[in-house]
Amino acid sequence: MKVSDNLVHIQKRIDKVCNKIGRNSNEVKIIAVTKYVSIERAAEAIEAGINHLGENRDDGLVSKYETLGNKSVWHFIGSLQTRKVKNIIDIADYIHSLDRISLADEIQKRASQIMKCLIQVNVVGEESKHGLSPEEALMFVQALREKNYDKIEIAGLMTMAPYTDDVSLIRKCFKGLKDLQQQIQEMDIPSMPCTELSMGMSNDYEIAIEEGATMIRIGTALVGNES
Repeated sequence: MKVSDNLVHIQKRIDKVCNKIGRNSNEVKIIAVTKYVSIERAAEAIEAGINHLGENRDDGLVSKYETLGNKSVWHFIGSLQTRKVKNIIDIADYIHSLDRISLADEIQKRASQIMKCLIQVNVVGEESKHGLSPEEALMFVQALREKNYDKIEIAGLMTMAPYTDDVSLIRKCFKGLKDLQQQIQEMDIPSMPCTELSMGMSNDYEIAIEEGATMIRIGTALVGNES
């Protein structure tokens, strides 16, 4: 299917959820995850009106940026090795996977302007997933505050829910991230507005929106999978 057709279907579902819970659907940014598709398919997504693209790997982000450039807001959404920060620091508008001080140090060292970062949180403690526990995330926030970086803004939090049919467990994950966001916002740290919640993918984005997602990361349902 065309990306534009998929987008119409997804937007209708987003609108329906938002109408049900009294949210404005404009509050929800759709990030097209283009990891498994070609540059041409990513360009089709932009043509369809999607202006946020997400990549999991530094080489994927670089190759698509070289062709598509500033036609998109670029999100790095995969686990980021410290040594690869230099490859994406002048390309990414958002990094969704900040999870350690060594990575923050490297971003601070390499960034020429303020980098919007999201702290990656493993809310329900899945061993197969990266990210800090909510308790570790709060300690990490304190450590970031003490470092007083001037090139890092904590724009929000990111999580991935378990891949399961258990809706209650998925909802628990998203609720936990929302609760953590509120705790961080109550700390009132100027460099940490923490307004974004990046959560929800092709299989669970409607639940994520119900629980406060401001960014949903959609791959297969939107741009497909060409790999």
